[in-house]
Amino acid sequence: MSEINAFLAERGIYMLTVILFFLGMFGMATCGNYMKKLICMNIMQVAVIFFFLCLAQKNGGTIPVTLQGLFHADDYINPLPHALMLTAIVVSLGTTGLGLAFLMRIKEKYKSLEEEDIIKKEDESCS
Repeated sequence: MSEINAFLAERGIYMLTVILFFLGMFGMATCGNYMKKLICMNIMQVAVIFFFLCLAQKNGGTIPVTLQGLFHADDYINPLPHALMLTAIVVSLGTTGLGLAFLMRIKEKYKSLEEEDIIKKEDESCS
């Protein structure tokens, strides 16, 4: 039992990230509602951000500010992944906002957010 606990303590966070990513991917592939697809896309984005932040974690590292007695780069945490993930969060919020704006327009035009209803109404208008 302690082997399982040790494995989960070391690798469990990565398993959670993979599960979240594939849950989002599965939701995007199978959901027929565009709002649910947008939510699943956000779950995927959070999983990717979470994965990069977990990779950037360093045991025993400190903030990247010069401290007395610490002279080697190995003693500090690399701030670049964190800065990149802040940018990714801003892009994620922008993508979500744009997606919600598109969903509002789709709802106005087709009176539904269900993929089948929209395809059916579009086929009717083309014929």
